[in-house]
Amino acid sequence: MYLFQTAKELQNHLQNLRNQGLTIGFVPTMGALHAGHLSLIEEAKKMTDCSVCSIFVNPTQFNDPKDLEKYPRMPDKDAQLLESVGNDVLFMPPVEEVYPPNLDTKLDLDFGPMATVMEGAFRPGHFDGMAQVVKRLLDLVSPQDLFMGQKDFQQFTIVKSMIQQLGIPTRLVMGATVRERDGLAMSSRNVRLTPEDRQKAPVIYETLNWAKSMLGNMPTTAIQEQALQKLQVPGFRPEYFDIVDGDTLMPIEAMPKKNVQIVACTALWAGNVRLIDNLVLEMA
Repeated sequence: MYLFQTAKELQNHLQNLRNQGLTIGFVPTMGALHAGHLSLIEEAKKMTDCSVCSIFVNPTQFNDPKDLEKYPRMPDKDAQLLESVGNDVLFMPPVEEVYPPNLDTKLDLDFGPMATVMEGAFRPGHFDGMAQVVKRLLDLVSPQDLFMGQKDFQQFTIVKSMIQQLGIPTRLVMGATVRERDGLAMSSRNVRLTPEDRQKAPVIYETLNWAKSMLGNMPTTAIQEQALQKLQVPGFRPEYFDIVDGDTLMPIEAMPKKNVQIVACTALWAGNVRLIDNLVLEMA
């Protein structure tokens, strides 16, 4: 596996591959890798000739400096995990490589309400910073395919909008959420859960599945209300449980007749750790 820390070295290497007619698949991460990330690398290896993984803890998408400070960093372990699945290139840039002081990397895009609902309501500015870094990394890597996980469904949808608005010639591929045996979605934050909270955390996936079983049997507003009640276990503080259109992220208040993907998205605090998850309730 090649390791690059500067954009110039990375781009020189990737250009050599392109000159040979090889395709590039890209998986952007903030490190603290787990099986969910590795599944995206494996998908990239299946679909393209060269898998590139970036590890960059992006300061512009944290609205709480303490959250940025606490974000787990384990570069040596991450590199070993990437090598174990045969990743081809690891890009670990310092901040000044991604955000050079003489380059304006801010985006002037309008994501509309999809950036202000759910995560956007509780983490103002988060998606501006996320889109900014993904666009910047796409500029540096120029992949044929970009692989992102379903667990961050709202993030995926906003990146899809960004790619469409800017006409970026990269295909966006969604990787399925990878879960622990008890259903908890794998996340870098799970390691910070107390043993007690970790034991209770499967209630999130259980509630999502319950919502799926109720779809069409009761109004979506009632499903949301009851789901929030189910998540009110001791020590947990749910923020939202929304049933939305998978393309627009707008609330679904009445069951559509057809051709709409219906997704339940949720976030809660388990002690001092914020967890998110989602489940497709009905495909388009």
